[in-house]
Amino acid sequence: MMPMRNRLSLGVVVVSLALSSMVHAQEAKLGSSVEGLLQAARDRNPEIASMRFDADAAAERVAPAGALPDPKFRTELRDITRMGEQNPTLLPGRVGSTRYVLMQDFPWMGKRGLKREVAESQAQAARSRAAGAWVELAGKIKTTYAELYYLDQNERLSREILDLMARLEKVAQVRYAGGLAAQQDVIRAQVEQSTMRNELIALDAERRQLQSKLNALVGRPTSEILAAPEQIRALPSPEQVSFAALEGRARMNNPLLRTEESQIRAAEKNRELTYKNRYPDFNVGISPIQYRGSIKEWELMVELNIPLQQDSRRAQERESEAMLAAARSRQEVVTNQVLADLYANVAGFESARRSLALTTESLLPQSELTFRSALAGYQTGKVDFATLLDAQRQIRQSKLNQIKAGVEAQKRLTEIERIVGEEQ
Repeated sequence: MMPMRNRLSLGVVVVSLALSSMVHAQEAKLGSSVEGLLQAARDRNPEIASMRFDADAAAERVAPAGALPDPKFRTELRDITRMGEQNPTLLPGRVGSTRYVLMQDFPWMGKRGLKREVAESQAQAARSRAAGAWVELAGKIKTTYAELYYLDQNERLSREILDLMARLEKVAQVRYAGGLAAQQDVIRAQVEQSTMRNELIALDAERRQLQSKLNALVGRPTSEILAAPEQIRALPSPEQVSFAALEGRARMNNPLLRTEESQIRAAEKNRELTYKNRYPDFNVGISPIQYRGSIKEWELMVELNIPLQQDSRRAQERESEAMLAAARSRQEVVTNQVLADLYANVAGFESARRSLALTTESLLPQSELTFRSALAGYQTGKVDFATLLDAQRQIRQSKLNQIKAGVEAQKRLTEIERIVGEEQ
């Protein structure tokens, strides 16, 4: 019978192997969907982690900004020789008197609250910048994924065309053997196959580059293998992607606009705080005085600074007004740019969607019908091989246009999501 210790060790090994196989299975599937890539980027991307830490650090500045400064304590040993009657000493009970001073600084009423509100606005701006960094990264991942999907579909189509050309070569060889076609038809079919193989080599190189880029965006080593993209996201309805429906959401949720709004609030509070500097800050202290072994006197102290440097304060106030005006102007610039980008991408999305529908519903069926007709005509000798090749190229171009229009719509949708700051 196996000892208990050995059985426990064997169980640990089995569990470790099972967990390792599960992790490897998940890693092997990474890249098949854009959702998996986005989740991996949330967990791994160092830039996003850095922005989150910055936002956490800014949030931790709120409490100290509104807190009172630390109190101060001072001790004074007075007459340490007792008017020359003894040698100098530092014992409080043997000197002439010992004065203990406890002091606390108090800013003018409202200053602490304003400092806290400034820090809160800056923390919100940091959170908005972190959200904006994620939106930018997610947009790059979605765009790169769509480009990788296009290459994958293009490669599949090229292989289909390569197989089709191999079959057409056999048809041309049969007709050439029967004296019904020229040898040039066979050569043309072979040239087309060589061209397709050369395109496959170029597509493979471009795919490797995009995979490396996608790995870097996710936060993985660039040489790691990614699964082939299985599908792109379904497109939303035209009603969901209209400028009228998205403008308000962009104004409310766009990370850049939210950052600028937080900066404006911080500038407003900072201006109020600057005007509060016209009033003095206080220092309150209490001081017991010890004679020999007992406290026999108490003193109370109030100290305040006198705001006499009015020229300096007026300059600081004008500075705060200018900073607030600059923040508002930046918000206006960003708003105009955001809405312009939104309008352009909505128009681009609608154009890509209509092109996709036209290609799918009209051009592609017509190209397929033309190819079948040309193939039948070539087999009966009514159409030459050049016409058949043109029909084949036309159907390939129609399929490429269909894929390209779908990917272009995905890219435009990604840009719209980036501008609006949310998924569609």
